[in-house]
Amino acid sequence: MSVDTDPGIRHVSPAFRTFCGEGALESLPRELKRVGARRAAIICIPAVAAHTRVMGRVHEALGERLVGQFDGVEEHSPLPSVERARDFLAEHEADAVIAVGGGSSVVTARAATILLGEGTDVRQLCTRREGGRLVSPKLAAPKLPQWVVPSSPTTAYAKAGAAVRDPETGERLALYDPKARAQGVVLDPGMALTAPPRLAWSAALNIFSMAVEGLQSRRVDPLADAQLAHALRTVVAWLPGVLKNPDQPAPRLQLMLAAILSGQGSDHSGGGLAQALSHAIGPRSSAPNGVVEALLLPHAMRFNASAVPGRLTAIGSYLGLAGTSSPEDVVTEVERLLEVFEAPRRLQDIGVEQGALGEAVSHAMDDWAITAVPRPPEGQDVRELITGAW
Repeated sequence: MSVDTDPGIRHVSPAFRTFCGEGALESLPRELKRVGARRAAIICIPAVAAHTRVMGRVHEALGERLVGQFDGVEEHSPLPSVERARDFLAEHEADAVIAVGGGSSVVTARAATILLGEGTDVRQLCTRREGGRLVSPKLAAPKLPQWVVPSSPTTAYAKAGAAVRDPETGERLALYDPKARAQGVVLDPGMALTAPPRLAWSAALNIFSMAVEGLQSRRVDPLADAQLAHALRTVVAWLPGVLKNPDQPAPRLQLMLAAILSGQGSDHSGGGLAQALSHAIGPRSSAPNGVVEALLLPHAMRFNASAVPGRLTAIGSYLGLAGTSSPEDVVTEVERLLEVFEAPRRLQDIGVEQGALGEAVSHAMDDWAITAVPRPPEGQDVRELITGAW
């Protein structure tokens, strides 16, 4: 884009408060008081609940405002556990929600508050295909205010959507409501160290992939690009430290800040092809979604290259490539970095059965993220891409 081109953007940043470092937990009672909340409920995953010392500090910070803790969050946020979380909030008459843990805790808390607020079946609320296009219903009911105390870096902190999995059908039911977006995030060094290093590593791969895909968008927004570019650089600089120095909070906190940047930036740029495919393939693999997304990223970049070659070239500059790089040079550099990050290369290496690819194609084509890719794919394109990655 030339310097005299009118960017023609509309960039609206939702209110979001970030607290990071020693003493960050002390912000929780002030935040609850700010919105008049007096009955806060924690929603977390069992593995985090087992860290009783760190969880005790969260309880202490909330004090008499804490009315209960639901620790039944499950990986990939299956619908039954989300419904149990919703019922827990109703039974305890919660007026605020504290999501503690990783992406599954954040998504479960957000989805539970949507179901609670709307008071109807999830299939009436989720994004669905109507007349050949994907439609996301407008959800008008008020939602409980939420905050996130994360144990791992995830772009879910700043999002307004929540996707739950129906274990009976294998469907991914996507809910979207800006009123369910978290009020803010509290980044505590002790909580950041509760996640196993490999979990923090896999979550950071999602940050990296989402930033790369956001920077390929046809929707050129310099403010979003700045967030995504810095998220990209932060992951490159700090991700190796998670595995090399697993007892140090600094790399994890830096990646959590990158997660906010990548999550907020991609809100303006839209989703990506690798993201849509990982949503469909992730539950059919033995790997977290971030790993699946990173594995698919170079394949998606090559598919998009003819549509947005200049955007890929710009990514090369953010990654430190000297001179003017071709799109293929940039894809090669991303592949090199993924090798440094120890990401797997083939879907068969992470437990994906070849027979599951067909079903994954149909689910990917119904994923909201696929509506924003720079080169809209047909079903056959998706089939060829994931077959090539298998």
